[in-house]
Amino acid sequence: MTITSTNATTPLDLQDERLIAGRGLAGAISTAKDRISSGQLGPLPVIVGLLVIGGIFQILNPNYLSAYNVSNLLWQSAAVGLMALGVVVVLLLGEIDLSVGSVAGLSSAVFAVGAVNQGWPEVLALVAALVSGVVVGMIYGFFYTRFGVPSFLITLAGLLALQGLQRLVISTGPANSIALPRDTFLVQVGQTFVPLGVALGLLALTMIGHLAVGLSGRRRRLSFGLSAPSMKSLVITSVVIFVVLSLPILFTYSDGGRGIAVPVLIFVGLTIVLDIALRRTGWGRSVYAIGGNVEAARRAGIKVDRVYISVFVICSTLAAIGGLMLAARAGSASVATAAADENLNAIAAAVIGGTSLFGGRGRAWSALLGILVIYAIFSGLNLLSLPDPVRYIIIGGVLLVAVVTDSLSRRTRQASGRA
Repeated sequence: MTITSTNATTPLDLQDERLIAGRGLAGAISTAKDRISSGQLGPLPVIVGLLVIGGIFQILNPNYLSAYNVSNLLWQSAAVGLMALGVVVVLLLGEIDLSVGSVAGLSSAVFAVGAVNQGWPEVLALVAALVSGVVVGMIYGFFYTRFGVPSFLITLAGLLALQGLQRLVISTGPANSIALPRDTFLVQVGQTFVPLGVALGLLALTMIGHLAVGLSGRRRRLSFGLSAPSMKSLVITSVVIFVVLSLPILFTYSDGGRGIAVPVLIFVGLTIVLDIALRRTGWGRSVYAIGGNVEAARRAGIKVDRVYISVFVICSTLAAIGGLMLAARAGSASVATAAADENLNAIAAAVIGGTSLFGGRGRAWSALLGILVIYAIFSGLNLLSLPDPVRYIIIGGVLLVAVVTDSLSRRTRQASGRA
């Protein structure tokens, strides 16, 4: 090993030539090649898949990438994306929740019955709907940590029981469907598209937050004597990201596009919050540690049971929010809300987006990428007027490819000592 000469002004992480080699553009390219060759693919397969899907359907139907269609695609995917976001967190622990669709359906039923049939204040109905998700997650966590029942079986039982409870709650009214008045706050939220200025303003605030986090990290690294990016590079990076993300936003408002819907903003906002929680908090590090090796995490002093319960609660709560958004978009709640399609799509989206079924690998953004893949396929098939059986076959094939890719990547990481 060759060590460079050290002095008081050289950052600690630049005193080893092996680390210096990873700096700069050439170093970044070399590091990326090394990660790919060792099976650490990240979101690359999903992004490539999205580009291929978009290209194929655009060739088959020129209206596919129209501003109006893209706006609708984002709006329709947001509710199920929220459900997928919860599934991602559970998968990070190497577990599964099969009942997110049933939780979503129950929350929509609780809100509709409370706000419409029972005449509750809307805020109370919203709280009751969210509490239903929290309670379900706590029950799952209790049975998992107390009795060691596999999450597959707990949530499978929950899927059936909650479907029955959803039907029971809805049946307290005069019909199996409850229409939500258009002046209901939830409906207005679910069906509102924000002005362009609001969308760009929120993006600007997000980039300011990104810059603040980068500056905070820079100060922290410098305080430990490590190298850190310059303030200029952080500012340039934030500006470039803002410009790049502004382009698709501007596109959705052009040529008859409806723009960005409020549920999309809620989905993206909660994805950002969860991503920060997973990457920058002790709780998030505990989730990854348990997903990697639960026994090692327990011996390291992590309160494993608490983390499991918290994850099940987060998953069910996000599913409840997704159910509310589904009801808001449809303007009604029924026994068919968040039925089998939405449930399976949420689970499939988490896997297709790149979250490992083996636990310990994945990002909150996996839900966003995965649900975009699924709804991009749905939208394209609808424009081509292809029947539902074809849709199910294609989604099943995409899911199988994602699982095989995950399995092969894991084998590669194990072979290279990076599993």
